[in-house]
Amino acid sequence: MSQRQIMLYLHVHQPARVSPYTAFDIGMRHDYFKDTDEVSNEAIFRKVAEKSYLPTNRMLLELLRSQPKFALSLSITGTFLEQCEAWGEDVLRSFQELVATGRVEIVAETYYHSLAFFYSRFEFEKQVLMHREKVQKLFGVTPRVFRNTELAYNNELAEWADEAGYQGIIAEGWDEVLGWRSPNYVYTAPGIKRLKLLLKNYRLSDDIAFRFSNQHWAEWPLTSEKYITWLDAINDDEKLINLCMDYETFGEHQWEAHGIFDFMKAWIPKWLEHDDHSFVTASEAATGHEPADVVSVERTITWADTERDLSAWLGNSMQQEALRHLYDLEDDVLRSHNLQLISDWRLLQTSDHVYYMCTKWFTDGDVHAYFSPYGSPYDAFIYFMNAVRDIRFRLMQVASGEEIR
Repeated sequence: MSQRQIMLYLHVHQPARVSPYTAFDIGMRHDYFKDTDEVSNEAIFRKVAEKSYLPTNRMLLELLRSQPKFALSLSITGTFLEQCEAWGEDVLRSFQELVATGRVEIVAETYYHSLAFFYSRFEFEKQVLMHREKVQKLFGVTPRVFRNTELAYNNELAEWADEAGYQGIIAEGWDEVLGWRSPNYVYTAPGIKRLKLLLKNYRLSDDIAFRFSNQHWAEWPLTSEKYITWLDAINDDEKLINLCMDYETFGEHQWEAHGIFDFMKAWIPKWLEHDDHSFVTASEAATGHEPADVVSVERTITWADTERDLSAWLGNSMQQEALRHLYDLEDDVLRSHNLQLISDWRLLQTSDHVYYMCTKWFTDGDVHAYFSPYGSPYDAFIYFMNAVRDIRFRLMQVASGEEIR
C-alpha cells in the first residue's frame, strides 16, 4: 500500500449565550450574557471542561507522546479562549501543552465565531486579525490555514484567503460540489495562486462524531478494527483523509461511558503500526500535496444539516431579521469607541444565537434543539432582539453625550 495520511482537525468553541433578557430590561441593564438559573455560561463551560476538554486533552497528549507519527490541527475561537481565561486556566494550560509539542497546529478563523464574511468584509477581517493576535499571545504561533465559521465556504472566500496568504482552507466535502470526485485529495479553487482546498470526508468523520453511540445504526458498535478496515478500503491513489469534527464529540456528544476515548486510543496507534500511515497537520496537508483538480463552489456550503447550506442560520425570517438588524448597527457601534459596547455587539454576532432560532423539524430540528439552552426558537429570538434594541438604546445615549456602560 502507498503512503496514506490523515489530517485530523478538531473545532473548539463555546458561545456567550444570551440570558433571558426581557423588554423590561432594555435601558435598565446591559449584561446580556449574565449567568442565570436558566442559562449559565460558566456552568456550561465547566461541565463540558470536565466531561470533554480536559479528558480529551489528556488523551491527545498521551497519544502525541507515545506516537511520533501522530499530529492534529485545532481551531479555537476567541470566545472560548476568553472563557478559559475567566473560568478555566487549567483548560487553557492543557491546550498550551498540546501546542507546545510542535505537532498540534492552530487554524485561523473569526474571533467571535461569526458569519461576518457575508455581512461586512471590514468586520470579518478585523475578527480574523483579533483571532490571530490572541493565538500569538496565548500559544506563540501564527495560523497558516483558515477555516470559516461553520465551514461556510465559497469561491469568494477562497479568493480572500489566497490573497491573505493562507496555505490552505478547510471546507465540507459535500457530494453536490464534488460530483464524481473524492474528498480524499487536495484541490484548489478557480483563479487561485497557491491556496489548497482541504475537504472534509464527512462520512468517516460523522461515523465518529454523530453515529458512534447510536445503537440503531447498522454498523454499531464501531470498533477500532472496523474503522481501520474502512480507512484501508479507500483507493490507494487517494492519499489524504480529512477527518473533521467538534471537540465536544469526545465526552460530551459521545459519552466516555460509550467508549469513545477507548476507541480513539485504540484505532490511532493501531492504524499507525503500518509504516506507510501517518497523521499530518492542516498546513502539512496543504503544502505536501499538489491539487488534483479545481473545485468551484459558487453557492455557499457549510457542514450543517441535510442541505449543507446556510439555512441552519438563515433559513427563516427570524434569523434573517436578527442578523440584518445587528449588522445595521455596525457603523454607529464602531464610531462609539466604547469598548464594552463594541464587545457586546461582537458577542451577539456569534452564529450560535441564530442557530438557536432555527425552526427545522425532524432529524435536523432535533440536532438544533440539542444544542439550544432555550425552551423554543422564539425565546432565542426574543431575548436576542431585546439585546439588539438595548444596543440601539446605548447608541442613543452616545449620540446625546451621555456616559454609557
